[in-house]
Amino acid sequence: MGFEARYVWCTTDHVWTEVYSNSQKRWLHCDPCENVCDKPLLYEVGWGKKLSYVFAFSKDEVVDVTWRYSCKHKEVLTRRTKLNERLLRETINKLNSERKHFLPQDRKQELLERQIVELVEFISPKTPKPGELGGRTSGSVLWRVARGETGALAQNTGFTFVATEKEKSAKSFHLKYNVVENYYIRISNNNEIINDWEKAVWKMDSVIRKVEEDWKMVWACNKVYLARTEGSSCAKVSWKFECGSVGLRIDNVSIRSRSQTFQTGNVKWHLSSNLVSVDLNGDESTHSYPDFNGSTELILEAELTGGEGDVAWQHTQLFRQSLTDHQDYPMEIIITFKEI
Repeated sequence: MGFEARYVWCTTDHVWTEVYSNSQKRWLHCDPCENVCDKPLLYEVGWGKKLSYVFAFSKDEVVDVTWRYSCKHKEVLTRRTKLNERLLRETINKLNSERKHFLPQDRKQELLERQIVELVEFISPKTPKPGELGGRTSGSVLWRVARGETGALAQNTGFTFVATEKEKSAKSFHLKYNVVENYYIRISNNNEIINDWEKAVWKMDSVIRKVEEDWKMVWACNKVYLARTEGSSCAKVSWKFECGSVGLRIDNVSIRSRSQTFQTGNVKWHLSSNLVSVDLNGDESTHSYPDFNGSTELILEAELTGGEGDVAWQHTQLFRQSLTDHQDYPMEIIITFKEI
């Protein structure tokens, strides 16, 4: 297809591809089995793989790319016991030197420049992104369970909103989400934009963003919302906020979290902290919760269940909006702080 690609082999029994992005000037992880791109921590964080050696092979060179696929470098080093690290580097360098001997000078220079960029990338471990937290999707369930790659534990770690210096100074956190544009706006932090609802989620299970343009369905009418994945009987999604690590406590919380149900569908909103927990209404109004005074963290969770028939999954909807409504924010969270 005209892409420059590398074949990637891992000692933990999986292979995938890397494709070079000329626009980004870097190698991108691509796994056709899982239908994912640029999610390198998927195997270690999502599947639970215990990585040791990961090598990439191209027509010009071989590269030890283990460090791209791990956020636990020290732990990985304890498993790299097949041979001395120095001997491994010398062996790879020798292979590459022999191979590159036949390359034109401009290609050698190009590969050298790429190598420098790649080595800089390898120095600092990455932070897992929401798209890297799930288990394996290819293969039968029994086979994935037998291999320990379902990723059941991986969903326990996700994104946390931590009060910034600006929010600490203002003693305020203000976040809104628009499901049509699919972005969060963190008003209290210079109107910071976070694109894609998944990227700011703490935990999620069986939740998708659904754009519904089927006029035949009474509850559709060109709407967009978050819903359960098709065929699922239950789904959960949550967002986490933390301020204790920066020397703050919560003073008051105000939340608007819109949801809508049809037939026997049920959405339960729950707000909890290290001190207290309450159930929310999930209506259009903004409600204040002073009982969270003194807490240092907060988790907002929605649980979606119920519904009837083959489209039961569609009978529980979060943040339902018209596709033409670009200005409304069906989720809004305002937290005021005080110093510990």
